[in-house]
Amino acid sequence: MTDPQSKTGARTPVTDSIDIKDPRLRSLMHRLSKHPANGAEPKPREGHTQAAVALVVRASDDLELLLVERAKSVRDPWSGHMALPGGRRDPGDAILEETAIRETSEETGVELATRGLQLGRLTEVLPSSERLPPITVVPYVFAVPPDVDARVNSREVQSVLWVSIETLLDPRSGRTITINLPEGPRKFPSYHVRGHTIWGLTFRILTEFLTMAETP
Repeated sequence: MTDPQSKTGARTPVTDSIDIKDPRLRSLMHRLSKHPANGAEPKPREGHTQAAVALVVRASDDLELLLVERAKSVRDPWSGHMALPGGRRDPGDAILEETAIRETSEETGVELATRGLQLGRLTEVLPSSERLPPITVVPYVFAVPPDVDARVNSREVQSVLWVSIETLLDPRSGRTITINLPEGPRKFPSYHVRGHTIWGLTFRILTEFLTMAETP
């Protein structure tokens, strides 16, 4: 397998440890290749910090996604939330894909640079509340082999969790939660999986991904 180049000239991580002959991964890669987000490197929005997250798909008996539970911290506006591994872009990150790879390694020990294959990119998302920091989050999708595991590798992470795509697609996983905001309680759509509630930015990213994952 050759090393493709991104439009910026940066190396796209590839690995021969991924069995891309897996029809589920091939189908997912094909769908993602048609996504309008796959193109030139996303440009920063004025006044916004750039960030990237990784949707890590493990090709086990079921396709599974890696989630992290963020540690509780008064400095983190998403303290205690379920999230995807990722974070803010560092000055040393040549492209945003590198941000997703670096943050996933730092938070979970999963080395996408050597054991991951990028399948595509999803629509960038922004916080819907003006109380949250002005940040633009770009989601990247990676596949990893079935023997890849994750661990808590950072003080910013409380726990890690693999969740099957089938479980997330189950209508019984969909819930509505009520969040108490300064202006009063507000209802949000969410996923409820193994005692964890997934809502907000992560819910929006997963919903777009799952829509593509279940498309014939």
